[in-house]
Amino acid sequence: MDITYLGHASFKIKGKSASVVTDPFDPKVVGFTPPAPENVDLVTVSHDHADHNFVSRVKEKNPDAFVISGPGEYEARGVTVFGYGAFHDKSNGAERGKNTIFRIVLDDINVCHLGDLGHKLSDALVEKIDNVDILMVPVGGGFSLEPEVAAEVVAQLAPSIVIPMHYKTPKHNPEVFAKLAGVAEFLKAMGKENISPIPKLSVSKDKLPEELQVVVLE
Repeated sequence: MDITYLGHASFKIKGKSASVVTDPFDPKVVGFTPPAPENVDLVTVSHDHADHNFVSRVKEKNPDAFVISGPGEYEARGVTVFGYGAFHDKSNGAERGKNTIFRIVLDDINVCHLGDLGHKLSDALVEKIDNVDILMVPVGGGFSLEPEVAAEVVAQLAPSIVIPMHYKTPKHNPEVFAKLAGVAEFLKAMGKENISPIPKLSVSKDKLPEELQVVVLE
């Protein structure tokens, strides 16, 4: 499996027989334009905000891509996806609405994308999500998990690999994302400072690390 970062909360997860894109974003809102992804079979959308639901961007080159945008169990193109209902804030959605957590099973690897999760997980939800190999967690605060809380959620789900997302970069639109923290605060909370970004994560089920590894993608 190869995982590349398209920016913000969007990744391309490429398996042996299928590829998934998570939370495609509107470049006008976020502030930068990644290359339009090609050869995409599935798209997951955690919630209906423009920086997470810009499906038309993916459909330009992948008109037949199957879109998943809510809780449930899905089987498409040889990929199994589980969606779990959660919230975008600490007030059961009263402030920013609902959010879907996705567990994507591809190449026998469980990839969990938390979307714009805004709260720690209940024991019941941790039990439902259950098996996580790779965790994509929002860490910039402001609109979702604060860096320290993100580290607590990582501990709740105990993945082999954690990939931070949804943090401020020099490319982000400062008018919209001024509240976001950078990735350094999360790395400090995890005790994993001085990590250099890499262009791509390549991993297989039998090569997952035994100890938690934090990966920052370019």
